[in-house]
Amino acid sequence: MNDSGTHVVLGTGQVGAELAALLHDAGRPVRAVSRHRPPTLAAGVEWRAADLTDPEAAADATKGATVVYQCLNVPYTKWPQLFPPLQRAVLGAAERAGALLVSLENVYGYGPTGGAPMTEDLPLAATTVRGRTRAAMSRELSAAHAAGRVRTATGRASDFFGAGVRGSSLGERVFGNAVAGRRVDFIGDPDLPHTYSYVPDIVAGLAVLGTDPRAEGGVWHLPGPRTATTRLVLDVIAEQVGHPVAVRNVPQPVLRALGLVSPLMRGLAEMRYQFEEPFILDTTRFETAFGAAGTPLETAVTETLAWYRADGGAA
Repeated sequence: MNDSGTHVVLGTGQVGAELAALLHDAGRPVRAVSRHRPPTLAAGVEWRAADLTDPEAAADATKGATVVYQCLNVPYTKWPQLFPPLQRAVLGAAERAGALLVSLENVYGYGPTGGAPMTEDLPLAATTVRGRTRAAMSRELSAAHAAGRVRTATGRASDFFGAGVRGSSLGERVFGNAVAGRRVDFIGDPDLPHTYSYVPDIVAGLAVLGTDPRAEGGVWHLPGPRTATTRLVLDVIAEQVGHPVAVRNVPQPVLRALGLVSPLMRGLAEMRYQFEEPFILDTTRFETAFGAAGTPLETAVTETLAWYRADGGAA
């Protein structure tokens, strides 16, 4: 891989900003691109403002790139409308730059698995609106790579948690509430195994995909803390905050009723299956190719709680 050009990170949220810092610390020239200047960005990382929904603006922002990292997202309630055209603009920009396109995805595209572990060769058989959107976007990337338009590498992760993560199922309603001594809100069965992905592990995995030529053309499940039940995760949190953490479960009928008036609740209701059967991300392929990885669960919880104690209450 020609690694002499700039690594361009699109998006400066929790993943993008940390990825830019990691790549810069590794000695690579890094440009971070977002619509608005991020509140913090590592010293030495170039920042450029761009509306990446505009194909020409996206192409201009990625000029000279060796690798383009797609760490963008759109409002959860507008995924089907906004996400596919955003990806097309990014894909076209990477193609024009002749860059490797490393895309961060979630695992919505697989759909329900009946509790079987998710592997990279699992069919994209999603049945939900957001799942079908994600599956179509994944196929679009694969087709572009197969046609020789652009080189791709895709990293998939499960539900995020970590410093700065609020909106995830393991975000503000869990860590924030636990720190404040309130019951945590949870949808589904907390006694089922569920893989959660820790942001620093996601970042480290994406950096591998962008710098190791063996990753090109592949789909890779990014390693993270060991898979455990959500109940066990809550027990670890309780031990570290020094008091019991009670769970307030939102019943399915209530969630459906809320969905009648709230697009966000409607979206959560359609993805509820993830918490009603074992939800296990198999990362064997990545770890076999690139080595064992992933932060211990206890360490990841400690670091996340530290952020919520220091900064999480400021929102």
